[in-house]
Amino acid sequence: MAARKVSRRGRSAAAEPQLSEPGHRSTPLDDFGRIVRYRSQDGLSLAARVFAAPGSDRTPLLCLPGLSRNSRDFIALGRYLSAHPSEARTVVALDYRGRGLSDSDRNWRNYKPLVEAQDTLTACVVLGIEQAILVGTSRGGIITMLIGALRPALLGGVVLNDIGPIVEGTGLARIKNYLTARRLARSWDEAIAMLRHVNEGQFPGLAPEDWRYLAEAYFAETPGGLVPQFDPNLVRAIEDADFSERIPPLWPQFHALRRVPVLAIRGEFSDILSQRTLGLMAESHPQFEQLTVRGQGHAPLLRDHETMARIAAFANRCGISDA
Repeated sequence: MAARKVSRRGRSAAAEPQLSEPGHRSTPLDDFGRIVRYRSQDGLSLAARVFAAPGSDRTPLLCLPGLSRNSRDFIALGRYLSAHPSEARTVVALDYRGRGLSDSDRNWRNYKPLVEAQDTLTACVVLGIEQAILVGTSRGGIITMLIGALRPALLGGVVLNDIGPIVEGTGLARIKNYLTARRLARSWDEAIAMLRHVNEGQFPGLAPEDWRYLAEAYFAETPGGLVPQFDPNLVRAIEDADFSERIPPLWPQFHALRRVPVLAIRGEFSDILSQRTLGLMAESHPQFEQLTVRGQGHAPLLRDHETMARIAAFANRCGISDA
């Protein structure tokens, strides 16, 4: 991949360069990862964040964020694993279309997991990823299960972050209400306060620096203030959904992961992944591990040392190139 160097410009998402050249370009951003741009099959400029581990031949991690989230959610994990003193591996995190640094789609109907799974496979081709350990948070876990059916050879292992084959409607209704109330913030303090107001009940265990991290991953600086880093039309893709009705289970998609190890992470206060579903997952998968993150809900931030160390240990047991 061709690369060009730029100077570091601070911590906000708006400070990250917006590249729009045909094909893909990459630019170093120190510990925020290197941004790589590539084209989707229908011509959108999409972004990936790469934390390289030079000289490591370990199976890379490919991280897929939640519905309205983006690659910045994996900055801590990317830093941790790519710089690990004895078990370093490359970490790649994606921005779906309409999120983060990727282009928005004029057709909001393309904001669906199958299209995003196809974009993920395109990213793998561009980045030369033949096998990866996929880390899927919420929506990213659903996309991971789809890839298990579409391209099983890509998977060397799977981390499902607070998602499973049965998705609780109460949690989805909460997320829908939150996204529909998309608001602009006038300062970082206000942005943090907004996130705490909505999420503190599910995340009583977060420290002030965690809330700051969460806000910087969610909001982007614009001339008019801080705005969430997703296309407002994303809401149209879910506004007609009635989450009071039973949501079709995804057991066939989950069973597509049976050939690889799975680590399921659940937030202690999650309203998306229930303890009952977690138990059923364990009963139906031959290589299943689980971790509960205390003091967090949907979805765990994957930035505390215990969780990152557990993901690193799990990754060391996955992937044929790690043998």
